[in-house]
This record gives sequence, C-alpha cells and structure tokens, in this order.
Amino acid sequence: MAVSMSTSHSHPQVEQVRVCDQIALHIEKLILNGSLQSGERLPSERVLASRLSVSRSSVREALQKLIAKGLLTSRRGGGTWVSESFGTSFSDPLLTLLETHPNAHIDLLRYRATIEGEAAYCAAIHATKEDLALLEERYVDLIKKNQSDDYEAEGIADARFHLAIAKASRNTVFYHLMKGIFELNKNRIITNIGGLFNEPELRHALALQHQAIYDAIIEHNPHKAKEASQEHLNFVINILDKDSLPVFDSDAMPILATA
Repeated sequence: MAVSMSTSHSHPQVEQVRVCDQIALHIEKLILNGSLQSGERLPSERVLASRLSVSRSSVREALQKLIAKGLLTSRRGGGTWVSESFGTSFSDPLLTLLETHPNAHIDLLRYRATIEGEAAYCAAIHATKEDLALLEERYVDLIKKNQSDDYEAEGIADARFHLAIAKASRNTVFYHLMKGIFELNKNRIITNIGGLFNEPELRHALALQHQAIYDAIIEHNPHKAKEASQEHLNFVINILDKDSLPVFDSDAMPILATA
C-alpha cells in the first residue's frame, strides 16, 4: 500500500497527522483480517516506511498511536509486536468455570455451533484462493493427525482447521471471537478432541464430519457448509454431554442475600 498525499507547505503538521492516521488504519486492518497475528513482529520502521512510501517519522507516530491503544507492544531489545492479548475475547475467570463445570463447557460448544455454522456459511461464499489454500493445508494436516495416536497434536490441528474456516469467512468478528475462544479454551480443546475421542468409530465419524465441512466450502455451497458445521459440533456436544455432571438445580438452594 502506498500512502501518497500532496504536500501542504502551509499546514505541514496537519498533513503529517493525516498520513500517520492512514498508516495506523492500514495496520489495524491487517490485524483485523488476520494478516498480522497476535505476537507477530512487525517489520522495522525503515522497511514499513519503504513499503508504504512514507517517512519514518510518520510510521513511528502511527506505531505509537497503536501502542497507546494496546494493539501493539514495544519490547526490550527493539521491535514492535502485535499484542499477545489481542483477540482474547473472554476473561480468565471464565476459563476457571469451564475447567471445573462441564455444563458450562457444553454451553460454550453450543455457542460455537451457532457462530461456526455462520462462519462456514460465509466461508463458502467469500473465501479467496488464499483462504482455500490455507483451508486445504489445515485439512490435510488434520487428516494426518487423525490417523496418528498423538491426541494433543490432533486437538491443535482441529482448532487450526476451524480457525481457517473462520478466517475464510472474511468476517473479522467471527475470526477474532473464534481465536479468542480457542486461546482461552486450548487445554479443553486438546482434551475433548483427543482424549475423549479415542474410540475408532468416533474418530472415523469426526473425520467424515470434517470432510463434509471442507467439501461444502470448497464447492461454495453455503447452506451445506453451515449444516455440516452445526451437525459436527452437535455431534461433539451429544458425546460430551453424556459425561457431564447433572445440571445444578438452583431452585433447590436457599436464595443468597444480596446487598
């Protein structure tokens, strides 16, 4: 992207701010669409200035603005990085609940079924060639991990496959919500997709479900993609729900006094 604007000798300071804001907006868009990932290091000020055809001072000011917003961080030893916490949509207290209350985890899976169904629908419509190439790469990796006995690696591959779908939806909210969920719930994902699904019949069923989602998106069939995604997560919910604790009956407990 080239940020080129006419030079105003009468208002140089205003012109500088305008270029700076354009640079900041461009970087924000790269973060939103996933081109810049959490924890990724940005090119140097010199490289950015050359790529954008702007001055290093404009780049420096844009980076400072984004650091002030919490989108970027400056680390000791040099370099500017995308914030590690960016895209984490849920708080640590929720993680504690998910780890100790199985029914809360089922609720999160039901939420995922809704969001990921829509993401798959959008991916079948809006996915670019680059999106489909990434999706194929993640799908092939998932197949390999599904055929292995490395449950942890399979859980990670599963999450990466679903994130590729969210990215292919071209909906930045879908993508970052899902990214936040997977970051928050990383250990539970590994456990659920791997350790609980160590029976050959279940693993085969999961493989077929992932294939159905992948095929529908590749075929640009949004309704089929949404249906396949929701059927997959509902299958997961039904399996895990059998092992959940009984639903807590709040009506059977005394009402707590509130201030």
